[in-house]
Amino acid sequence: MYDYYRAADRQAAMVDPDSGRAAPGTVFDAVDAKGIDPRVILGHLIALIRDVPYDLDLIETISLYPPPEGGPQSLEEWEALPEDSPYKEGPCIEELPTDVRDTLAGVPDGRLADLVERWEQEFFAPPDGGYLTTLIAELRDLAQRAQAEDQTIYCWIC
Repeated sequence: MYDYYRAADRQAAMVDPDSGRAAPGTVFDAVDAKGIDPRVILGHLIALIRDVPYDLDLIETISLYPPPEGGPQSLEEWEALPEDSPYKEGPCIEELPTDVRDTLAGVPDGRLADLVERWEQEFFAPPDGGYLTTLIAELRDLAQRAQAEDQTIYCWIC
């Protein structure tokens, strides 16, 4: 599960890291993107919007939670972690680059149908086109609100 949300800074983004960001009653302005991960599937959308070839390095996220500095440094340390460790089970919080926010914010309504048609080809089993249209519009609107408030987009992963 991937929830995209906006926050003023990293500290605000990591409040209550165990809770979903798009859940009812949450304090975050968020979009429930279901299985749309930031680096691959969202990366394909960003490539389509920018009209560039997709590359795995197109979206370089920054891992915030669990804190990378406390993570296992070897296979032995990894194996010694308890099974419920957030390093093994999540949740995770990733910060997206500002250029991704700005790319999403700039999608005009007139491009939605074309983007959906091209993006759904990237899925093994494409979701309904109506869902993708709504999702792109919701991500765009979230990015526009973040841009207007000079905020960053984050992804909560569980």
